[in-house]
Amino acid sequence: DYADGLKNVLIQKINKTEKSLYSLKLDYCRFVYGLSHRSKVMYDQVVYQVRSVDLDSMTRSDGGEWSRPVISAVRIEDNRPVNNEAVDLGRNWELFAG
Repeated sequence: DYADGLKNVLIQKINKTEKSLYSLKLDYCRFVYGLSHRSKVMYDQVVYQVRSVDLDSMTRSDGGEWSRPVISAVRIEDNRPVNNEAVDLGRNWELFAG
């Protein structure tokens, strides 16, 4: 049936586009915010190491820019995790330069 075939083609194109957008958002985080999976960030004067980045939390501004993503991270001291429990830091983190 033509409609079913067209539906399947459109689903495949949508899935491919969503994967491309995901990849581009990862690149955006890396190059605009300096953020990667194991980056160190500062939140409330405490250093954390990123464990996950929620790309779906990124919103687009009227100017076309993407917001900072919500991240989860573990607290670290002396470059070692204090514990392995990740906490949600929201968007109010800063990249740690130290």
